[in-house]
Amino acid sequence: MLGFAVGSTSFVALLLALLPISPEALGTGGGTPARAATSAPAQELDAEAEIAFALDALEERCGHFFELKGIDWGKVRKEFENANEDVETLGDLHYQLTRLLARVHDGHAYVKVLDEGLTLEWPEHARQENHTGPGLFLVQIGKKLFVKESFKTGADVGLKPGAELLKIDGEKPLAWLEERIEQVSDTKSFSSVQHAQFFVLSKGLTDPEGTRLEFQFKLPDSRKKKTATVTYTAKVSAVPNGPAAMPEDIEGSSDLHWAMLPSGHGWIHVRRCPSDLAERVDEALASLGEPRGIVLDFRGCSGGGFDHDALYGRFVPEGETFGTPKSYASAGPNPYAGPVVVIVDGSVASAGETASGMFKEDGRAWMIGDSPTAGMSSGKTTIELPSGQFALYVSISSNKGRFNGGRGIEGIGVPPNEVVEYDPEDLFEGRDTLILRAAELLDDMPKSVPYKPADFGFER
Repeated sequence: MLGFAVGSTSFVALLLALLPISPEALGTGGGTPARAATSAPAQELDAEAEIAFALDALEERCGHFFELKGIDWGKVRKEFENANEDVETLGDLHYQLTRLLARVHDGHAYVKVLDEGLTLEWPEHARQENHTGPGLFLVQIGKKLFVKESFKTGADVGLKPGAELLKIDGEKPLAWLEERIEQVSDTKSFSSVQHAQFFVLSKGLTDPEGTRLEFQFKLPDSRKKKTATVTYTAKVSAVPNGPAAMPEDIEGSSDLHWAMLPSGHGWIHVRRCPSDLAERVDEALASLGEPRGIVLDFRGCSGGGFDHDALYGRFVPEGETFGTPKSYASAGPNPYAGPVVVIVDGSVASAGETASGMFKEDGRAWMIGDSPTAGMSSGKTTIELPSGQFALYVSISSNKGRFNGGRGIEGIGVPPNEVVEYDPEDLFEGRDTLILRAAELLDDMPKSVPYKPADFGFER
C-alpha cells in the first residue's frame, strides 16, 4: 500500500517534528501515460526479466536513499513479483515500470522510451485524458483544509479564498486528502511528504472534464455551512503561481515578477529558473532601486538551470564577498546590500530549492515558509533495461551535500528558519500572510542571520 499519513496529524506539526526532516512512508512514482491510438505487443519481451532487472538495478543504484526515505524494498519486491502477469503490451510494461519507479520516491524519476517510433498506450483504467482543474488550489492550515486560491469554476460556485472545507465529496477533508495522495502516488513521482501534499492540493486536483466535486464549507465572515459543487470544464488552469495573493503593479515576465510593496520593501518572485535568471534579477533590482529590504519569493518555482553563484552575487555589496561557509563575490550592475527574506513551500523544487537554500544555508537571508521545499534535488543516471526499449532515469546522489547537516536536499528539502502558516482571514481579504510576515522580519531581522547590512554601509 502507498500513501502519506496526513489525516491524523497537523501537517505543520509534522514538519516541526521532522526539522531537519526525516521523510517516512512516502508513496510516489514518475512518468505520465503515453496517449497513442495503438500499443506495440510485448510477446517478444520477457516482462518478468525486465521487472526483475529493474528491481535489482534500483536497489543497487538508489538503495542508499531507502532508509532516509522510509522505503521497504522487500515489500516493493513482493508487490511486483507477479506484475509481469498483467503485461500484454509494451504499454502495459511501461505502466508497470512507472509504478515501480513510484516506489523509489524520486520526483525526477521517469521511464525513458528509447525507441522514438514506439507507440504506447497504458491500460484503460490508468489513462489520464482531457484532464482539467476545478478552479481551486487548497492549503492545509493546522488540521484543516482551506481554499487558498479560487477562480473560474471554483469562484463561480462561491468557494472563496479562506473558506474552511468541512467535507469533500462527503468525506472529512484530511481523510479525502490522504486517499487522494494514495491514488496519485501510485504512478506520480514525489521525493517527500511535502512534495506530494503540495502537488495534490494544486496540480493534483485535476480530473476529466465533467467530473463533479462537492464541497461543504464555511467562510471566515460567517458560521453558516454552505454546499457547492464544482463541475470540471475545459481549459481551467491547474498550475498555481505560488503566492496566495499577488501584490499590485507587478512588472516582469512569466519567469520573474517584481513589485514594490506598500511597506516600502521590494518583492521579487522567482517563478522559474531560466539560464539568464541572474541577468533578469539585474532588471528587477534596477527597477526597485533601494528598497528598505527585499522579499525573494520562490513559491511555485519548478526549477531550471542557471549560474547559482551569479544569482547570490546580486545580493552581495559591490566590491565585496560574503557567505559562510561558502563565499560569493558581488556580481551584476546593481547588487543589493540590504536585508533579504526568502519565502518557500513544498512546491519549490530542483534548482529552485538549491538557489533559495543557498541564501539560508550560506548566511545571506532568513527563510520562512509553511513547509520545507520539495526535496527534489539530485544527481541522476540512466539505467537501460535488457530489452533496449526502456530505461529508468533516477536520482543517485543528493545536491548541496553541506545542507541539512551533511545529508543534502534529496528526500528532505530545505526546512525554513521559521514555519509560517497562512491565516484564513488574510486569504479571504486577499492578503498573503507570508509576504506580510516577511515585511515584518525585514524591519527586525533575527540576530542569528550572519549577514549584517550595516557592516556594508546599508542605511534604510
